[in-house]
Amino acid sequence: MDPERLKALRPDLITVRLTGNHDGSAAMDYTVNCASGFPIATGNTRDPVNHVLPAWDVAAGLYLALAIVAAERVRNETGQGQEINLALSDVMLATVANLGYVGDVQVNGVNREPIGNYLYGAFGHHFSTSDSREIMVVAISPKQWKSICHATQLSEQLTMIGPMLGLDLQTEEGLYKAREAISAVLKPWFIKRTLKEVAEVFNAAGVLWGPYQDFAQLVTQDPRCSIANPMFGEVEQLRIGKILSPRSPLRFSWSGTPKPLLAPELGEHTSEVIANAQTFF
Repeated sequence: MDPERLKALRPDLITVRLTGNHDGSAAMDYTVNCASGFPIATGNTRDPVNHVLPAWDVAAGLYLALAIVAAERVRNETGQGQEINLALSDVMLATVANLGYVGDVQVNGVNREPIGNYLYGAFGHHFSTSDSREIMVVAISPKQWKSICHATQLSEQLTMIGPMLGLDLQTEEGLYKAREAISAVLKPWFIKRTLKEVAEVFNAAGVLWGPYQDFAQLVTQDPRCSIANPMFGEVEQLRIGKILSPRSPLRFSWSGTPKPLLAPELGEHTSEVIANAQTFF
C-alpha cells in the first residue's frame, strides 16, 4: 500500500524509515565509517584501519528504539502517529560532532592523528605480560595514577618524569604528554609478570585495567560472560542444545526484566505477523 494512503487511513500509525544518507542514497556501516575520521585516527600511521564492530548499525538501532518510545508517548497524549526517518550517516555525523571532533577542527584547528594504543587525552596504553597476554592500563584521575605508582612500586621513577619533562603528572594533559616516558618505565615491570600476577596486584590496588581477549577467551575465561552475570541465562535451543543467551542489559527496579528468550525459528511468527497486519487495513 502507498505510504501516503496508509497514513491517511491510519493517522495514529507509527512508521520507521532507515536510509543510508539523508538524501536517500545508499550507504552501509563500512561506507559510513570510512568517512567518519576514526579509521584514520586508529593505529600508528595514517593508513586506515577498519574495525569489525558495526558501530553505526548498533547506534542506529538504539536511536530508533528510543525514537519509537518517544513517538509512542506522543501518540498516547495526542492520538497522532508519525513517520520516523533516520539516516545511517547522520548517526555517524552526530556522534562525531557530539564527541567534539567537529568542534576541535573548527575552533582549535586540531586534527586528531593516530597514536597507536595510547589513550587520547590522559594516560592509557597496552602492555605485554610474561605469558604473552596483553592488557590495557588507564589513569585519568590523580587517584588512578597513584594506584598505578603504588601497585608497581615504581613511584620514585615515575615521579621523576614530571620534573624532567616539565609536566604536572597530576593532570590529564601532563599524563598524556608524558605517555611514552611513562610506558617505557612501566614496560619491564609487566614483562616480568604473568597475567594472573598482574591481576592480583592491580585488583588489590584498585588500578583501572583490563585484559585483551579474543572471543573464545571472553566466553571461556571471563565470568562476566557466564551465568554468574544475571544478564545471562541458559536456554535450550532447538537442534542446538543448551547455550548461553543474554537478556536486555537494562535492569528495571519496578517493572522487572524479561528472561533470556529462545531464538525464533525461521517463519515461526509469520502467521501471527500477517494476522496482526490485516487488522490495520
